[in-house]
Amino acid sequence: MKAKVVENLCIGCGACASLVPDMFELQDDGVACCKKNVVDETLEEDVKTAADNCPTGAINLEEE
Repeated sequence: MKAKVVENLCIGCGACASLVPDMFELQDDGVACCKKNVVDETLEEDVKTAADNCPTGAINLEEE
């Protein structure tokens, strides 16, 4: 699975970084980003939860 944060949709609430700090972080400008594009298998369920809970739908997931 691949993950991407659509920066112009992100409001910087930090929910994703709180839920999956190994995958997401807030940049200096307050916008979230992925630490890596390919999601480790052990994090897939947590990343899906983060995407489902993103208030603006800024996290896109793509199955490989």
